Amino acid sequence: MSLLIDGIGELFTADDEGTVHYDAAVVIEDGLIAWVGHRLNRPAADEYLDVGDRAVIPGFVDSHAHLVFAGDRTPEFNARMSGEPYDGGGIRTTVAATRLARDEGLRENCARLTGEMLRQGTTTVEIKSGYGLTVADEVRSLRIAREFTAETTYLGAHTVPTGVDPDEYTALAAGPMLEACAPHAKWADVFCERGAFDGDQARAVLTASAKAGLGLRVHANQLTAGPGVRLAVELGAASADHCTHLTDADVDALANSGTVATLLPGAEFSTRSPYPDARRLIDAGARVALATDCNPGSSFTSSMAFCIALAVREMRMTPAEALEAATAGGAAALRRDDIGRIAVGARADLVVLDAPSHVHLAYRPGTPLVGTVVHDGVVMS
Repeated sequence: MSLLIDGIGELFTADDEGTVHYDAAVVIEDGLIAWVGHRLNRPAADEYLDVGDRAVIPGFVDSHAHLVFAGDRTPEFNARMSGEPYDGGGIRTTVAATRLARDEGLRENCARLTGEMLRQGTTTVEIKSGYGLTVADEVRSLRIAREFTAETTYLGAHTVPTGVDPDEYTALAAGPMLEACAPHAKWADVFCERGAFDGDQARAVLTASAKAGLGLRVHANQLTAGPGVRLAVELGAASADHCTHLTDADVDALANSGTVATLLPGAEFSTRSPYPDARRLIDAGARVALATDCNPGSSFTSSMAFCIALAVREMRMTPAEALEAATAGGAAALRRDDIGRIAVGARADLVVLDAPSHVHLAYRPGTPLVGTVVHDGVVMS
């Protein structure tokens, strides 16, 4: 069966540097985009959907999310927003709750969050482990994540568990834990940061992960300038994520590499931290992606539209740049060319906005603008 989507007032393809077409139509066949062009030239199709001059964009690609967890960190957020000191344990609080949770509870929470994402236009999401930090719990987290996405990431090196020697834990994360988790993961990630894993420890886990056949991603330069970004570039990682505190050398390294700078403005919003300078990266020639960093502690949002609005307001991106970063940029961070764009041969993931232009995603922040979602060629809503 083929589906003609007609009456598109503005079509943002995110292909060819975010080309925008007007009075457009798209034909979908067998879950793929079969034709794109002006509506006057549209071919016949088996089924027909008129979107009434609304804007159509690619499905969002959220390339950084932590969705397998249990527990709640409302007190931590409330204390931060109230200006009060709070030491509730951070990541370790979620680790403790996750270890105690039953599989069914973790699965239900992950289903709830991925459902939220799909309703808001996210058609591809990456999901990390990292709240288990034992071999059994990390394997369990990845098995559950794989029920919801092919883009699963081993993040055993998220933080060092309480009472464990950091070097001993690094050896575990680079050895037996990795060996057990690798069959369930596509990627490996390390939190290379002050208070987490230093450059040498991160390198050990990443190089072992690469030898195990996993692609690389790095939590880099979130809290301070450090070795994370340049380590990501040196090892050929697909993405360096956060990139909040960058030196000129970091920016140059990203601009002259295939490593995508994935920016996570929800984290800065939720922690009242300085935002990454997306303008600096873009002007230098670096590829930029946007993602939610959805997690219970520092960025509990599932809305890519919200992150787009933050990127435009706080990170000096244009609306078109922010949308491209949230679609084709996210696809590049996952090293995928079949998603994040509207082009012949790409997967048929599209979003019909209840708006005449993609600019409304930033122009009307907080407004539910996602009308209809098409995922794998199927009209979801």
